[in-house]
Amino acid sequence: MTATVRFAPSPTGYLHIGNARTALFNALFAIQTGGALVLRLDDTDTARSTEAFAQTIEDDMAWLGIEVARLERQSARMARYNAVRDDLKVRGLLYACYETAEELDYKRKRQLALGKPPIYDRAGLNLTDEQCKELEAEGRTPHWRFKLEGRRVEWDDLCKGPQSIDTASQSDPVLIREDGSYLYTLPSIIDDIDFGITHVIRGEDHVSNTGTQIEIFEALGASAPRWAHHNLLVSADGAALSKREGSLSLKALREAGTQPMAVASVAALVGTANAITLEPSLQALADGFDLAKTSSGPARFEPRQIEDFSAQIVHALEPEAVDDELAALEIPAEVRAPLWLAVRANCQRPADAAAWWAMLQAPAVDGAVGDEDKAYLGAALEHLPEGALTADSWSAWTSALKGETGRKGKALFMPLRKALTGMERGPEMGPILALLGRDKAAERLAAAVR
Repeated sequence: MTATVRFAPSPTGYLHIGNARTALFNALFAIQTGGALVLRLDDTDTARSTEAFAQTIEDDMAWLGIEVARLERQSARMARYNAVRDDLKVRGLLYACYETAEELDYKRKRQLALGKPPIYDRAGLNLTDEQCKELEAEGRTPHWRFKLEGRRVEWDDLCKGPQSIDTASQSDPVLIREDGSYLYTLPSIIDDIDFGITHVIRGEDHVSNTGTQIEIFEALGASAPRWAHHNLLVSADGAALSKREGSLSLKALREAGTQPMAVASVAALVGTANAITLEPSLQALADGFDLAKTSSGPARFEPRQIEDFSAQIVHALEPEAVDDELAALEIPAEVRAPLWLAVRANCQRPADAAAWWAMLQAPAVDGAVGDEDKAYLGAALEHLPEGALTADSWSAWTSALKGETGRKGKALFMPLRKALTGMERGPEMGPILALLGRDKAAERLAAAVR
């Protein structure tokens, strides 16, 4: 079937790699089924939601290459939620409760002490109108709970297989806070119904909520969507990832020049039966995607995997793919292509080319060499080819020096590299010598033997 899925972050912080996993699972399923993805911003928490976070989420999705068919904001749908709220109240499915947080905590502790499960006792359901007025006269405002049927709810989870929950073992969920604001559950279910969501793909931390949510779907006269609860991404030591861990935020990865398909490949494949391989596109990832291949245990994430994949992509990028980035680094147009081809194998990200360009442009480098190499560098200066240097000049030059001095291997090449670049390792020297040019190469050799 053609699926309609949704990714529903709250714009209260930056998305991290774990959020990317959920977004990608939904996006890949949509691609695979020829369906569509709805980006829903759950921004009812007005105190913490910001437009800046909302825009960053949209930017992150675009950066990952995820196509959003529809953008919705819960803050624009309050009238719809209120109408459903009022209907549930009239039907007796949403009832007022006046206990304070401290009173509820005391009840839970007392039930545990008596060996009973800490389930809400439905005291609010038994209040008369007069009692409610008396409590409100005391200055109390109610929170509102949904009345569960207390039955076994079953579903076939696309990641975990057959699942069931007895809602009699759960407290009636709070759907509306004392201040009248909505918790996640009710607006989310209303949205899923109104937007025609066919599949809800989310983290396994929501499994325990599913039975309750299925009952609410049915109370609203709708069939629940298909469910898929994937395992959660954790750090190498097993700790959960926080969306406020800046170094793992998609924004930080994006701004650091990380390649998006490196992030997508790791986020989508780690913790599954598929090998973690670098894929060229979301379509390629979708071709091998299977929710049933999600592992039962946590998905352990190593940031180094993304770094390695990103470097692989960068090393293969052609000059035209990085031209805009090199232009932003103020590298002249005529040298961008040869510079990139010379240094890309030594770059983790395109911006790293700036350091190599700076080395080539520097008036001098710290090319200090030992006294035993100065005579050799003097000979190298004498044998430096005349005229414009090309990438082939290095081979001809070093071959002549080998015949003249008898040096070979490291003794032949290392003093030249150090004198010309100030470094003991780096890109192939042929293209670097051509970019450096004869005059600057001669200056650096002369400086090294002084």
